[in-house]
Amino acid sequence: MLEANNLSMRYEDTLALKDLSFTVAPGEIFCLLGQNGAGKTTTINIFLGLIKPTSGNALINGVSTKEKRTRVSIAYIPEIVQLYGHLSGLENLDFFTRLAGFFYTKVALVQLLKKTNLQEEAYSKRLSTYSKGMRQKVGIAIALAKKASYILMDEPTSGLDPKASVEFAEICKELSADGVGILMATHDIFNAVNIGSKIGIMREGALVHTAETSEISAQELQDLYIKTI
Repeated sequence: MLEANNLSMRYEDTLALKDLSFTVAPGEIFCLLGQNGAGKTTTINIFLGLIKPTSGNALINGVSTKEKRTRVSIAYIPEIVQLYGHLSGLENLDFFTRLAGFFYTKVALVQLLKKTNLQEEAYSKRLSTYSKGMRQKVGIAIALAKKASYILMDEPTSGLDPKASVEFAEICKELSADGVGILMATHDIFNAVNIGSKIGIMREGALVHTAETSEISAQELQDLYIKTI
């Protein structure tokens, strides 16, 4: 399980997180909603081990994220997936999986890309020709290759066209069905309801509302979000 236990984070005079607590179980998709500065990215960076909280604990499978060994259990998909434009999708996947200590045959790498529904004609094309949605699919393939228990996503649907958003939602649901937990920071209320199993609304570093998506509509969530911010 991924756990935030009373996380607080202070940057000089700014309190970025205030006693933040939540859990993400295997196969659960937890979407964090909130305005810029609400603390969503800070939360993700703590779980990535990039920063240490001022107080409280972030745990992955019972181990503090202050320990580097937690990083083998997670993968990260940022708003803009940073890959090498001069390499093909297949070459990027091969390079980054080797960097993580995994070695796959070309056939196995192709199978990983197929799982993301990336069109086959793109496998050998340079990444500089890819759309944002296509780049994300390579990022997801890298996460699959790492056999990550949890995937952390920061604004993954920002800038996607409607078709790419639908495809992304389906991939997330497939990952969830396979037992992969997802923590997603997003502004996209519709996709949060469509993709997520649970939603948290953050304001000024605090988690002020949580809801099961099975119990709230997109309109109800939008009304609650507007009242909250």
